[in-house]
Amino acid sequence: MRIGFNPHKDVGIKPSAYQHQVVIPVYIPNQEGYFKDSFVIFQRCIRSLLATVHDQTFVTIVNNGSDKFVREYLDALLAEGRIHEVIHTENIGKANAIIKGLSGNGIPLLTISDADVLFCSGWQKATYDIFQSFPKAGVVGVVPQFKVLNYRCENLIAAHFFDSRLRFVRVKDPASIQHFHQSIGWKPIDAELLERSLAIQAADGTDALVGTGHFMATYRKAIFDEIQTYQRYLLGGNTEGYLDGLAVKKDLWRLTTTENYAFHMGNIDEPWMEEIRWAQKPQVPSLQLAPVRNANVVWLFFVNKIFKRLLANTYFKRKVFYRFKKLPAHLATKY
Repeated sequence: MRIGFNPHKDVGIKPSAYQHQVVIPVYIPNQEGYFKDSFVIFQRCIRSLLATVHDQTFVTIVNNGSDKFVREYLDALLAEGRIHEVIHTENIGKANAIIKGLSGNGIPLLTISDADVLFCSGWQKATYDIFQSFPKAGVVGVVPQFKVLNYRCENLIAAHFFDSRLRFVRVKDPASIQHFHQSIGWKPIDAELLERSLAIQAADGTDALVGTGHFMATYRKAIFDEIQTYQRYLLGGNTEGYLDGLAVKKDLWRLTTTENYAFHMGNIDEPWMEEIRWAQKPQVPSLQLAPVRNANVVWLFFVNKIFKRLLANTYFKRKVFYRFKKLPAHLATKY
């Protein structure tokens, strides 16, 4: 039986006091073999995050079926008020854990990060600068990577194919790109290939690299207004591809800062990680995001069905696109 009227019925929810959410899914089932150092790495990740974010950052950790020592660590952080939300679940897969974490708030920016990222001072401001300078920025990374221009960037390249502001620039920090490449177990990149990277220049003169990875990136929350609520793979499959494609569906761009503001640690604890130091905790910056407009369906059809295939053609890419954008000939044949 119900008596009376619930005073909270039909009462609107107040706008969020936060401007940025960080969601980190974590899966550490034990401390053996592959996961031997994972808990130490995860603790480094959390310490670096908390040292480098401003006070209007809402931190959500999704415990995706980890062992009890991870649960106890996260519950302690929550009790101390150092993080804002902890979600404990069985292992439902990385993408499903992310979807759980991002739901239920109207915070305009969302950073999705792996649990082995070491955040550096200034990453938030550098991210905001890109969003402010590029109204069409949909996803912004802070770790320059090799050849990400080939991944989900066809809409940006098509729109600025004949624009001189889209051009190859000298890489500012090739060592960091090499570091990331090796941190995921890949062979070193030919140093010559790290001389140039494709960049786009904003009206205010700000440069951003074209493309970004997905191990740590910041998204406009508006691109998640229509999402699948379930992904059937624990890891891999099309889980990351699905999240990466959301910006393109809105005709928004995937960009990266020209300088490095984070490191991928992997699963092995190494001495260099202890050497990273952080500046004073940042102040809350002002943030004004341009509204997300409906994408032109004809344009998206051209980009996804025609230009994407053209850009995937090696001859066109090397003989037409790279030459037109003045990539040196000795690099164009290898890039």
